Amino acid sequence: MSRTTPAHVDRRVILFILCLAVLIAQVDTSVVNLAVHAIGIGLHAPLPALQWVVDGYNLSYAALLMTGGTLADLLGRRRVLQVGAAVFVLGSLLAGLAPTIAVLIAGRVLAGVGAALLLPASLALIRVIWADPHERAHAIGVWAGTNGAALAIGPTLGGWLIQTVGWRSVFLLIVPIGLAVLLWAPRVIPESRDAQGRRVDLPGQWFGGLFLAALAVAAIAHRLLWPAVGVALPAALLFVRAERRTGGGAMIPLPLLRNARLAMANGVAMAMTFGMYGVLFLLPLSWLRGGVLNATGAGLALLPMSLAFVALSHRSGPWSKRFGARPMMALGMALIGAGIAVLAFSHAGQRLGLAEAGLFLTGVGMALNTGPVLATAVAAVEPARAGTASAMVNTARMVGATLGVGVLGSVFASASRMATGFGLAMAAGAAVVFAGALLAVSTGA
Repeated sequence: MSRTTPAHVDRRVILFILCLAVLIAQVDTSVVNLAVHAIGIGLHAPLPALQWVVDGYNLSYAALLMTGGTLADLLGRRRVLQVGAAVFVLGSLLAGLAPTIAVLIAGRVLAGVGAALLLPASLALIRVIWADPHERAHAIGVWAGTNGAALAIGPTLGGWLIQTVGWRSVFLLIVPIGLAVLLWAPRVIPESRDAQGRRVDLPGQWFGGLFLAALAVAAIAHRLLWPAVGVALPAALLFVRAERRTGGGAMIPLPLLRNARLAMANGVAMAMTFGMYGVLFLLPLSWLRGGVLNATGAGLALLPMSLAFVALSHRSGPWSKRFGARPMMALGMALIGAGIAVLAFSHAGQRLGLAEAGLFLTGVGMALNTGPVLATAVAAVEPARAGTASAMVNTARMVGATLGVGVLGSVFASASRMATGFGLAMAAGAAVVFAGALLAVSTGA
């Protein structure tokens, strides 16, 4: 391992920078869901294009997340963190200044690439810099807590910005924060790398990315459904073949693909974000299209979900140890499914009391489920593969998010009335989440 440490390093400052890296990625995600209605009006974009505004980011993030972690180990974690921040800034600038919806989608894809470099590098730096396990656990807790803070800050701040300044501001807001990470990091963060036994799995990356892209196209563009399926199936087979040939240096070694506990955790994580991201995309859009709330009001109305998650997520670890990871996952998924089912009866969010109750239940379920899912994924493999398992479950989460926005958005658009489409989409989302709860119950954890 190579490491160069600046003099007088303050680890609190380092942790603050690494948390900023998480913040820009997560705030960006939560804010864009509020902005899609205004983007559609401003750039005359139909619903499928708005789905790509969200899924362009999710897809590039999911497809490159595991390679981002490998590049951090090979080229230097601080260097990759800086590159990720630079790419994220460029993507945000392109989105914020976009003259057309196609340029905006391109900016979102670029921002997703930046996130796929930023997030693994920031977590890897915590693992290296905080050598003591207890101190590291605290640092990771603060780092992970930034996700919850972003869920609360993003919609509230974003709604106000959209209402007062315009939708472009939610992208441009990220630029100074990203520049702070880019310019501040080399001054205080020690460089480290560990290239031993690591290399970029280009065939696995290519075929895996092609498979995910084909799935996203199939979910969003109905007229391209069968051609996309025709690409996805061979890509999946070629991915497995490439990983078998690569052996121990594969992006996802075949033994991990055959690991039942890891597969269960990935399936539960995917089902959770399928429903959750579908809600976060369609509920604000329905509020704004129906004139129920303005952007500021919609941002505030999303708070029950984020506040419930922030308030309870730190308890999921102790409760998981006391009651078991599998019951916690099953209960969490059941509550998320119940919350989305309640939303299905909210008449496209017009019955605000029902909508708020559904969001609260969803947030509680997310808090109970997220920690045990991540812990189960890491515990399902030997310590040497913990990083790969962590990257796999986070990739599964983003794949679920991509498909949730694509599939549920298409269900929403297929109905002649907005309330009918919303109810059908939420019913489908709840069904997938309940299936995830059954998966947690039926598979040993």
